[in-house]
Amino acid sequence: MKQLIVVSNRVPSPDKDSGSQGGLAVGVMNALSRTRGLWMGWNGQLMDDAEQHAPESYENEGVQFATFPLTEQEHELFYVGYSNEVLWPLFHYRSDMVEYTREKDAGYQHVNERFARQVASRIPENGDATIWVHDYQLLSTGHYLRTMNVEGPIGFFLHIPVPPWEVFRILPHHERMIEHLCAYDTIGFQTATDLRHFLENVERSGIATVEGNTVIFDHRRINTGVFPISIDVDTAREMAEKGEQSSRSKRLKDSLQGGPLIIGVDRLDYSKGLYKRFQAFEQLLENTHTRYGNVTYLQIAPLSRTGVERYASLRRELERIAGHVNGRFSTYDWMPLRYLNTGYDRETLMGFMRQSRVGLVTPLRDGMNLVAKEYVAAQDPEDPGVLLLSTLAGAAEELDGAMLCNPFDVEEMADMLDAALSMSLEERKERWQRLHKVISTNDIHRWGEDFITALDQSAAARHIEKQ
Repeated sequence: MKQLIVVSNRVPSPDKDSGSQGGLAVGVMNALSRTRGLWMGWNGQLMDDAEQHAPESYENEGVQFATFPLTEQEHELFYVGYSNEVLWPLFHYRSDMVEYTREKDAGYQHVNERFARQVASRIPENGDATIWVHDYQLLSTGHYLRTMNVEGPIGFFLHIPVPPWEVFRILPHHERMIEHLCAYDTIGFQTATDLRHFLENVERSGIATVEGNTVIFDHRRINTGVFPISIDVDTAREMAEKGEQSSRSKRLKDSLQGGPLIIGVDRLDYSKGLYKRFQAFEQLLENTHTRYGNVTYLQIAPLSRTGVERYASLRRELERIAGHVNGRFSTYDWMPLRYLNTGYDRETLMGFMRQSRVGLVTPLRDGMNLVAKEYVAAQDPEDPGVLLLSTLAGAAEELDGAMLCNPFDVEEMADMLDAALSMSLEERKERWQRLHKVISTNDIHRWGEDFITALDQSAAARHIEKQ
């Protein structure tokens, strides 16, 4: 059996078991454990002489890890600059936020080549390895592996959305990006919409041709497909049941004084739609006097990318509107909006979700959004909450039992919040059963297995004979 080598920007911390990690870690660890595989990536450290350091190796749960540092300049140009000031906003349809420079572009290519060198150095001498590269930070890694004469199967999975041609073409040197992606044997996307946009971008760029879901480039076939990432449903449920009994969950329940809870759990990011969400909650309180003094909205939003000014600005905006809502509606014994930048462990979060009446997941654009699936898994089947989900989250293409809303329509969101809070137990159970069936059928283990199977098949049929 071929060794599986997974490559991502960051890797799980060695002091955490896979059950406490997010969806990607669970799915990848499951695939790696079957082949005593290797997971490679940046270790989070910045060193002046980073290129002189050999990867640090360790083992966790039967899986090998190899991590390496970056220099401060590499991190600034590759991660902060190109990945998060160019690719992230562009792929989330925010072309107005793109801050491109040639220096960032060069830094991105340099670090992708570094990742490729590190991976190439760990491939067995017989070349018997399958390589699986993840996400927008490493779009070009497969290309550099091919220039190093790596001929084995290489797959790529994109976790974020793919913009349509009129947005994608804004990226300087977008033709090169398409060409680099053509180095992979299989390219996976979260949704059918993302796949359709990618194939359109390939065709419109003129770099390659498209036949169905197959890209033809330089006498090679690159197969593409939809592989919606998911969660470990059983682990999530067990965490929720245990978390509900924790002291934190009991304190939260006591503080609600019998009133319903709306919960949102998101990394602090402009793509998550938090500002519109706060406005919708304010509109709810304004519209429905029966909610006054009764409903509580808990928004947990741990800080991210604190060195980027746009994120610092977003934090100030959210603090302002949260203060405004509470100043307008709070009473001496009720604060309607609890906005926290504190991070909590998954067990605590799942326990909080289990006791909430509404899960509010309204990103302005999202590749999938696993919080939506975790919310479903966390619910008590006999008294489930309602998932209010943005139509612009990838999860909306699967989770038809959710209440679907336009995250830009504040008044609609307010009306739907009121409807969710008023929904009968019978309808809540019917919706939850439909949602649970989806996440149980397409769980994180199936996601990993399906992708690796598709990658092996693609690699076997890669070459097209020259006429």
